[in-house]
Amino acid sequence: MVRKGKAYVCDLSADEIRQHRGTLTERGKDSPYRSRSIEENLDLFQRMRKGEFPNGSRTLRAKIDMASPNLNMRDPVMYRILHASHHRTGDAWCIYPMYDWAHGQSDSIEQITHSVCTLEFADHRPLYDWFLDELGIYHSRQIEFARLNLTYTVMSKRKLLQLVEEGLVKGWDDPRMPTISGLRRRGYTPESIRLFADRIGVARSESTSEVALLEDCVRDDLNKRSSRVMAVLKPIKLVLENYPEGVVEELEAVNNPEDPSAGSRKIPFSKVLYIEQDDFRENPPKKYFRLSPGMEVRLRYAYIIRCNEVIKDEATGQILELRCTYDPETKSGSPQSARKVKGTIHWVSAPHAKDAEVRLYDRLFTVENPGGDDWRSFINPHSFELLQGCKVEPGLVSSKPQDRFQFERLGYFCVDEDSAGQRLVFNRTVTLRDTWAKVEKAG
Repeated sequence: MVRKGKAYVCDLSADEIRQHRGTLTERGKDSPYRSRSIEENLDLFQRMRKGEFPNGSRTLRAKIDMASPNLNMRDPVMYRILHASHHRTGDAWCIYPMYDWAHGQSDSIEQITHSVCTLEFADHRPLYDWFLDELGIYHSRQIEFARLNLTYTVMSKRKLLQLVEEGLVKGWDDPRMPTISGLRRRGYTPESIRLFADRIGVARSESTSEVALLEDCVRDDLNKRSSRVMAVLKPIKLVLENYPEGVVEELEAVNNPEDPSAGSRKIPFSKVLYIEQDDFRENPPKKYFRLSPGMEVRLRYAYIIRCNEVIKDEATGQILELRCTYDPETKSGSPQSARKVKGTIHWVSAPHAKDAEVRLYDRLFTVENPGGDDWRSFINPHSFELLQGCKVEPGLVSSKPQDRFQFERLGYFCVDEDSAGQRLVFNRTVTLRDTWAKVEKAG
């Protein structure tokens, strides 16, 4: 480019270059160094490369048109001097290329047919094309489209960096982050993200996509592929007083009703169980069809039970255990199990359950569009909840990081990379659509 007279070394500072560039309504002003000879430019550029000049003292600029209506075409900077170590090349280079100069060449070297950019690069396309034409190399085609914006999060790299550096999240792979590593750790599948991209399409008009649509996509995908298991996140002890002491049954449970080829598994059932705290109300409201004193529910894959007594801590009033009875004639799948009740709840056998840590993730912000200078004030203080002492089926002890499951009636969960040995850690990917939660929220 220098030999062709299409580039020159300029001694103007960054502020002076900005002033010389002019505005949209006035012509730019030529640099006093624009007329240097090719020989002088070659000599100065080689000395820049050797590190003879301090930071910011000189730049290499393209010689295009200071009267162009497009400010990007007014002799843009190609290289600047920066004496800094690079994470790959160390101190081998002290001149660094500007983005517009490197962009087209990178695409050309990699034989990119269509370089897809967001709309703010539309004004840069004439410069992208000019560099490729002047270099005479493979010419990629730049196409611009509207960037992806999601509700209840930020997509700006600057803001995401601030979240990480200020410790507002636990890193780039925090499961609340809209990064590929964050989505992967949370349990999103590649197929669910591609399904989301297909549904929202590509447009040139700015818009914001609902995060609820992304959540629906991962539900649709995980519903087809995830094994069903039972887990109790906030356990209450339940004792079946009329169940035989020391007896353990193995009950048949379906792995995935959406996939017959997934088969079934055996789960242990015993006298002492755990159920969810939310599945019991001492004073139930209307339309509450879960367990309460004197009421019956069916235990998933097992029997119909009735709650007879609530045992509490005398000092605190906290519920310690529920005393219940079971109907041995109502075993699921048996001919005698025709008796119906309105509620079905999940459970795990207390002697066989494995302890687990469960991390509940929710939306990172409390408002749909967290913008403005005070965007940090909208961070959701309840976007992360850590649950210890959760109880899961014994078969989950052999699960590996990135294994995905549906915890029945609770949501989809992914084994976290922190799991090791007997320590089980699960991240909630997304909740199920909970009909009762909607009723309760409505008042």
